[in-house]
Amino acid sequence: MHKTTSAKSLFIKWFPFFAVSYLLMTLDTSVVSAQEAKNKPSVRSMQIEDLFRFQRVSEPQLRPQGDLVVYQVTNVDLEGNKSSTSLWLASVGGKTPPKQLTNPQGKSDRHPRWSPDGKSILFESSRSGTNQLWVISLDGGEAKQITSLSTGASTGIWSHDGNYIAFVSSVYPEFSELPLADSDARNKSKSDEIEKNPVKAKVFGKLFYRHWDSYVEDRRQHLFVCKGDGSECRDVTPGDRDGYPTSTTFSVGDDFAFTPDGKSLIFTAAPATEESWSTNYDLCRVAIDNKSVQWETLTSGNKAADVFPRFSPDGTKLAYRAQTIAGYEADKWELMLVDVDSTGKFTSVPKSLTAGLDRTCDEFTWVGKDTLIFTTEEKGARMIYAVGVADGKPYAIPGEKGQITSLSAGKGLLVYSKALMNAPAEIFQQNLVADSKAIAFEGKVTQLSQANTAMLSELNLPRPESVEVPVEGDVNMQMWILKPPGFDPAKRWPIAYLVHGGPQSAWEDGWSYRWCPQLWAAQGYVVVLPNPRGSTGFGQKYVNDISGDWGGKCYRDLMAGIDYIEKQPWTDSTRIGSAGASFGGYMMNWFAVNTGRFQCLITHCSVWNFESMWGTTDEQWFDEYEHGGLPWDKPGKYREYSPHTKAGNLGKFKTPMLVVHNDLDFRCPIGQGHELFTSLQRLGVPSRMVNFPDEGHWVSKPANSRYWHQEVFAWLAKYVPPGGR
Repeated sequence: MHKTTSAKSLFIKWFPFFAVSYLLMTLDTSVVSAQEAKNKPSVRSMQIEDLFRFQRVSEPQLRPQGDLVVYQVTNVDLEGNKSSTSLWLASVGGKTPPKQLTNPQGKSDRHPRWSPDGKSILFESSRSGTNQLWVISLDGGEAKQITSLSTGASTGIWSHDGNYIAFVSSVYPEFSELPLADSDARNKSKSDEIEKNPVKAKVFGKLFYRHWDSYVEDRRQHLFVCKGDGSECRDVTPGDRDGYPTSTTFSVGDDFAFTPDGKSLIFTAAPATEESWSTNYDLCRVAIDNKSVQWETLTSGNKAADVFPRFSPDGTKLAYRAQTIAGYEADKWELMLVDVDSTGKFTSVPKSLTAGLDRTCDEFTWVGKDTLIFTTEEKGARMIYAVGVADGKPYAIPGEKGQITSLSAGKGLLVYSKALMNAPAEIFQQNLVADSKAIAFEGKVTQLSQANTAMLSELNLPRPESVEVPVEGDVNMQMWILKPPGFDPAKRWPIAYLVHGGPQSAWEDGWSYRWCPQLWAAQGYVVVLPNPRGSTGFGQKYVNDISGDWGGKCYRDLMAGIDYIEKQPWTDSTRIGSAGASFGGYMMNWFAVNTGRFQCLITHCSVWNFESMWGTTDEQWFDEYEHGGLPWDKPGKYREYSPHTKAGNLGKFKTPMLVVHNDLDFRCPIGQGHELFTSLQRLGVPSRMVNFPDEGHWVSKPANSRYWHQEVFAWLAKYVPPGGR
């Protein structure tokens, strides 16, 4: 999904799979060092096309030996409306330039995972037509395809001894207990029959037949195990149940792991029943020999979510994430710990290591057998915390902040992806040092990848400012302010007031390819990014305060943010527009029927009518928790903050509005956009609707994304002219 940087033009020929020493020692003059880029003047503002020139870097994995990092880099072909992802290698310490390891020839290689001996890399690739697992050796030679299922293969991981590989495939459950050759043949036959049949009817027997932007109908995500060479492949979770999270809300990485003895898998299983209105994800265990298909549920005592199992290096403990409130997807995630034996059986009562921390545990990794490192949001950025398994007292590790993800640790090192609001993600390394009391970073941060260094040297990308705005309840609302390139405080500037989605999420000091604040600022606006009630990273009460109150305190927080901005001497209060997606889109609709202080509004994939939303969205648990029950039991709660009930408020419902909504959005279905646009048109409100029939909740295809930005910025400029005056 990313277009190549200018440096990539020098890589005309693809590097074959050289030995590691050659890969890391050959001088590559096309890579501009970070220091050279820093010394090079920034010459221009960001343009829409630049969004697709950046390379999108992710998924760093530290080699067991601690000397190499493999990661993936995605490039966008904007004119071809496609993308390609390849694997790269970087040396720890950054002493030699990164090298491209694979070239999938326009396809995508993703999700790299080192073999336990560090001699080869497992990855998934679409190069053979369907997504399958491949292995490449660092000793040289071509990558080898090791799976060939008609239903594809993804998310591969190794067993601790390297003898087995586990992965995910989406299959028709009625064939899953047959021998693999038979089940795969029948899966293929059924898929082919559906593809060739002129009748495209979809038939459902239960809910959760679609997720986000695609129909899954009756298919199930099952776990498979094969030997390291791909032989003896078998479905180890057969039956009519998902052995992998069906909602990305409950996933932060590989959601299964081999037990210490290598004979079973511990995995995150979706609810056995009530999938679309239950958050009761459980940790389960199943033997990989397939002699018994009986799943053992390990966390049946908790009716909320239990996910992301990770064994300690010595195999004596299991850490995982858990929530405590059933049905509430934004509940605080605790970092749990339990003693286990070599088979993965719990031998103690699970306990939370983060009970005393008023922050949620995001992804985590083990650092030795006695310490865990995890990320958490902290006032508009992600920080790295550590906690000892003995004392359970989490503490922040001073140093890195930003949009930090993909932690990978080993041999006194931590590798991760980090982005800032003025820099897309790159791979970084920090040395770790431990004493008897704590673990800390040692030395300077080392940037290992340089995918966007040259590109960044061309652009003027200002850093954001953080302010705090007093709001009701004797608390402050944190807010980012990003001023445009060439900002002159003596002039009056227009405001682009952006409201984030979720609602339980936050504007972070990070980078986005969908809503990129830098690109908005480059149009000539001061971009304001508030984190009102409901935002994460400010304590769980702050998160909880929006539940059942979408148009209440959160709305008033946002109005307080506008009050603050209008008082600034560089603000032109006659030129303020607001935009948002998902919950942010909902808030645009709520603005539309409650206030006339904006010159225009832009609402993307929003909620307009809570009553019709409940029966058409894919995940019912969200609406039922937010409104306290079912629509016929709580009709007042579904209508209280539903914008459609106030459309007749002609004194307020008159702000020009751009509506963006997409046919494949099953989270906030297309009907919400149609109802809103119909109301706007019927009441004579200046409005325009942009519909992408081939997009879901987000507009992600390159050509569509460019068109989206053109439409959005044109609408904003029409009513809120850019630039200082």
